[in-house]
Amino acid sequence: MNTDKIYAESIAKEYAPKDNSKIVALRKLDRKAKMPSTIFTYTFGIISSLVLGTGMCFAMQVLGSGIIDMMIGIIVGVIGMIGCGVNYPIYKKMLENSKKKYAYEIVELAREISEGK
Repeated sequence: MNTDKIYAESIAKEYAPKDNSKIVALRKLDRKAKMPSTIFTYTFGIISSLVLGTGMCFAMQVLGSGIIDMMIGIIVGVIGMIGCGVNYPIYKKMLENSKKKYAYEIVELAREISEGK
């Protein structure tokens, strides 16, 4: 086996113009179905963890001082914990709805690809 030839072919494939085949369309549809829920999950998770951290800072009196700030910190921290806790169930529900939305198109395209080969 000539490894130089295999390497040269793999490099050539990277620079060759991409055709708009059905596989590329299927990948785009899959990405289109999954992307909104992924973006929402990362954004919501980051915001929830920042809220949780801010609440912890107030509760430990790193920010503010006094019992009122500590109580506010506990409440804010609990809100952040709830946000972190519900993030994954929200993601699963959004992904399920998005998959239902694009299921017909993806299945039809996948069927065309599998029958065409």
